[in-house]
Amino acid sequence: MFSLSDEDLKGSILGCGDGPASFNDEMTQKGLSVVSIDPIYKFDSKLLEQRIDKVYGHVLERTRLNMDKYIWKNISSVEELGKIRMDSMEKFLADYEKGKLENRYIVGELPSLQFKDDSFDLALASHLLFLYSEQLSLDFHIKSIDELCRVSKEVRIFPLLDMNSNRSPYVDEVIEYFTKEGYSACEEKVNYEFQKGGNKMLRIKKNGSPQH
Repeated sequence: MFSLSDEDLKGSILGCGDGPASFNDEMTQKGLSVVSIDPIYKFDSKLLEQRIDKVYGHVLERTRLNMDKYIWKNISSVEELGKIRMDSMEKFLADYEKGKLENRYIVGELPSLQFKDDSFDLALASHLLFLYSEQLSLDFHIKSIDELCRVSKEVRIFPLLDMNSNRSPYVDEVIEYFTKEGYSACEEKVNYEFQKGGNKMLRIKKNGSPQH
């Protein structure tokens, strides 16, 4: 989703809105530095497991009703998708309490973060900004991305589509805003596409920052 290179992974990474995903656990096991933030981290593992069990079937059913909006190539069926997601969530749950003690899972949410300026080399926002364009305003997007730019040297956002698989109307306005603010802001194609047309990320960094 984010075209992460080995060099990218060597730096400190902030995962924004990570939810019950296994990225933090898997990277930590490799000796890499990842901090995940999400408001759901205020709950303990038992309650999170209950919430996952409660919504799991609903999420898969919604996906089944919208199968035409996805590309079933690397993932061949809704059932396979469900297994992949559940495996990821089980890894997360097994790591969660330990990760909280190590300050790898931190309660937080945009558009206001508790970290100091340039605390991270890279901030990743997956399936939050742009995807919920109907629910989250342009002003929220601008403030949130501005905050991510404050706490990290580079920001990558994926995908650039909304829930209806249409390109978010905010993408161009965000690019224009941050370009005027002195950032390099551009769309980049990635080698991942599950949601049809969802194969691009937005990359924002301060002008003059080295490219990976």
